[in-house]
Amino acid sequence: MGLISNGTTVFDAGAMSLGGSMTFIKKLTASSSGTLSFVHGASSVVLDDTYKEYLFTFNNIHAATQGADLQFNFTIDGSNYNIVKTTTMIRTLHGEDGSSGSQAYYPSQDLAQGTGFQTLFGDINDGSDDSGSGYMQLFNPSSTTFVKHYLSHLQISHETPRSMNFLSAGYGNTTSAVTGVQFKFDSGNIDAGDICLYGIA
Repeated sequence: MGLISNGTTVFDAGAMSLGGSMTFIKKLTASSSGTLSFVHGASSVVLDDTYKEYLFTFNNIHAATQGADLQFNFTIDGSNYNIVKTTTMIRTLHGEDGSSGSQAYYPSQDLAQGTGFQTLFGDINDGSDDSGSGYMQLFNPSSTTFVKHYLSHLQISHETPRSMNFLSAGYGNTTSAVTGVQFKFDSGNIDAGDICLYGIA
């Protein structure tokens, strides 16, 4: 016997459904890459009103340069990544030797109506076994009425070394449709790792 709520089957025959489905769209794999860009209509990328929410996942992003910051920006024309953004960030950390642990607001990584690239995580270690992983959500990028909100949550092996966790959120302050997102390090290449794009129905 299944559980039905407001006409929607939530649980039936051992399977559970709590919302929309997630559809894989595109995977980009870094290999000493300067940038990784997802642009609607290019290389089978969908980033329009097909979905109201998009999810980017980051799997073992490895930096070529010690202490680099992973960043992103939006485009509305497919080539210029310079959308005005207002953002905020917090970080938590704990040293491998147990000597440090804290949680703090990270104002140096905030943008206040800035067009520059927004940091997702900072000061990653470039050791052969070090990397960063996590996700970023982008909401309703095709809207021509509302600003474009995002949320991100990423975990890295920091250069000190220590575990460091970054939470960032904000919005692209534009009512134009966002048609692409670009990721890069502020210094050096994305040596390895992959970023996947999904649509949430």
